[in-house]
Amino acid sequence: MNSPLPPPALPATALPAGGDFLFHHLLLPVVALLALSAALMGGNIDQWFADLLYRLEGGHWLLKEAWVTSQLIHRGGKWLSVLASLGLIGLLLCACFNARGHRYRRPLLYLLLAVALSTGLVSLLKSVTQMDCPWDLSRYGGLRSFVGLFETRPADMPAAACFPGGHASAGYAWVALYFFALAVRPAWRWRMLTLALLTGATFGFGQQLRGAHFLSHDLWSLGISWLVAVSLYLWMLRPERMHAAQAVSVPPSISTSGNLA
Repeated sequence: MNSPLPPPALPATALPAGGDFLFHHLLLPVVALLALSAALMGGNIDQWFADLLYRLEGGHWLLKEAWVTSQLIHRGGKWLSVLASLGLIGLLLCACFNARGHRYRRPLLYLLLAVALSTGLVSLLKSVTQMDCPWDLSRYGGLRSFVGLFETRPADMPAAACFPGGHASAGYAWVALYFFALAVRPAWRWRMLTLALLTGATFGFGQQLRGAHFLSHDLWSLGISWLVAVSLYLWMLRPERMHAAQAVSVPPSISTSGNLA
């Protein structure tokens, strides 16, 4: 008697979404984010580092309009992020219309949603937090006084939108590659995470050299991107959900003789 073949197995992940997973991927990152924020913003490390860059650039933002920082890292980084997102959409479409790609549909959709939600949430928060860029502050040659995140902004001050760091989020949003790899090819997760962190750090440091952001601005871009990525992973890609989705999305079963069951 012909028996249907079982659906192809997903790669086994060494990190099931249990208590240990939540401790290392959710609790510890949140604690680290809050502790580093307290040091950077409350301990004035933000200003100390910006002061250092400002002095090294000669008492003004020498690199604000430099080709490397403004064109290559800032504008070029935007296009790189756009192209990567378009490529991701293309891969998802290919997976949707190719039966062989069915096991990648959910992970690719996860990655697309994580990148879009991370950058979108950062953009939304920028308009809500109303914090100034260093180059707008009198301390660094601008015209405005510094107003902290939890301080009341004077009504007569112009609007601001510099926290969290938007450009850094275009790189840090791809930390979701760690969880994508965890679901598809776990051995690649660390190199994927390293790639995203290096990209986000390059984008962020380029903006700091221009006077556009403090360290904490980019730290929060990373924190938001990570929290979005891990939350979506728990919703979409944790092993039990992946196996359930796999069972539903597998094409009609094929018998051992090669005929439709």
